Amino acid sequence: MVTSLYIHIPFCTKKCPYCHFFVVRNQQDQHAAFTELLLQEWKQKQSLIADKKIISIYFGGGTPLLLGAKNIAKILETIPRGPDCEITIEANPESVTIETLRDLKAAGINRLSIGLQSLNDNELKTLGRTHSSAQAIEAVESAYQCGFDNITVDLLYEIPGQTPESWDATLKQVCQLPITHLSLYNLTFEPNTPFYRKRNALQKKVASQENSLHMLDMAVEALEKIDLKRYEISAFAKDGMQSCHNTGYWRARPFLGLGPSAFSYFEGRRFRNHCNLVKYRNAVKENQDPADFSEKLAYPDNVHELLAVELRLFEGVDLNAFEKQHSPLPTLTYQVLDELKKQGWLEVNERHWRLTEQGTLFYDSIATALI
Repeated sequence: MVTSLYIHIPFCTKKCPYCHFFVVRNQQDQHAAFTELLLQEWKQKQSLIADKKIISIYFGGGTPLLLGAKNIAKILETIPRGPDCEITIEANPESVTIETLRDLKAAGINRLSIGLQSLNDNELKTLGRTHSSAQAIEAVESAYQCGFDNITVDLLYEIPGQTPESWDATLKQVCQLPITHLSLYNLTFEPNTPFYRKRNALQKKVASQENSLHMLDMAVEALEKIDLKRYEISAFAKDGMQSCHNTGYWRARPFLGLGPSAFSYFEGRRFRNHCNLVKYRNAVKENQDPADFSEKLAYPDNVHELLAVELRLFEGVDLNAFEKQHSPLPTLTYQVLDELKKQGWLEVNERHWRLTEQGTLFYDSIATALI
C-alpha cells in the first residue's frame, strides 16, 4: 500500500489578489516554531500510515520556500521514504537563489514547482505578482543549472488584458525553458478575493470565449511540439515525468495533509485542518485533532465523485479496475455514462471510458452529471 503527504506552508510576502488559499504574512521569527508544529502534527499522525510506503511529498502554500531549506530539511529528516520518493516544493521566482537551490537539493527536494503564471510583465502586474518575466526565466534556468532535472511551472490564461499575441509570446519563451512538466489553468475569480470583488470590471478585460479557446489550442499545440503531452485536463508532461503526487489525487490514493488548511483523504474520509493559524497551533500543542471539517460520502455519492475525478486523466478509467478498487457502480451511473457518450463527450472501448477532445471542454458539465 502506498500513500502521500501534503505539507502546507502558509507564509507569503504578499497575497496575490486572485489567490484563495490560506496564507499569512511572512515573519521569519515564526519559522522555527511553525516547523516544530508541523513535526508535532506529523508525530501525532504518522501511525496512521505506518504500514504504507510514502511515494510522494508535496510542500505547498503559500510560498513554502520562505520556510527555508534548513527547516525543510529538518522536516524531511523525520519522514521515512524510499530513494524514489517524489519530493516537490513550490517556489516563486523572486525567492529562488543559487544558494537556496543547492540547499534544497541537499535537503532531498527532487522536484521544483515554479509559479511563472505569465512571462508578460504587464500581465504579472495585473496579477499582483512581485517578480518580473526576466526573474521567472532566470529562476527556471538556475534550477536546471543546479542539477534539478524535474522542473514544473504554472501558467495562467484568461488574465484580464491578455491577448492571443501576448499569450503566443509567453508560450514561445516557456518552450525554450528546461522544463519537464507544466500546469495550465484558466484564471477564475474566487470568492473572498480582491479579484472577485472587482469581477464585473475585470471580466470586461478577459478574452472572449472564442479567443480563450484559441489560446488553449495554442498552448496544447506549442507544448506538444516540445514533447509535453497533455495527460490530464490541466497538466502536460514529458514521458515518464507525470506528477506522481497529483496523479494520486486523481486516482484516490490516500494522503495526509499537515499544516493549517491542509486537506487529507484517508480511508474514504476527507478532512481539513483549521484555516486559522492560532486555532491550528492550539490544537496541535494540546495534542488534539487540528481538523475543523470532515466528511465521508455515502454510497453511491462516493464512487460518483471518485469516477468524475479520475476521468480528468486522459488515459481514462478502466471500470473493471475501478470497481475492484472501490465499489460496483449503480445501473443509473451507466445510463449517465451512455448519455454523455451520445453527446460526444465520452468514448468507450469495452469498459474503458475516457474524455473525447470535445469532452475536455465540457468536463465541468460531465462532473456535474455524474456527481
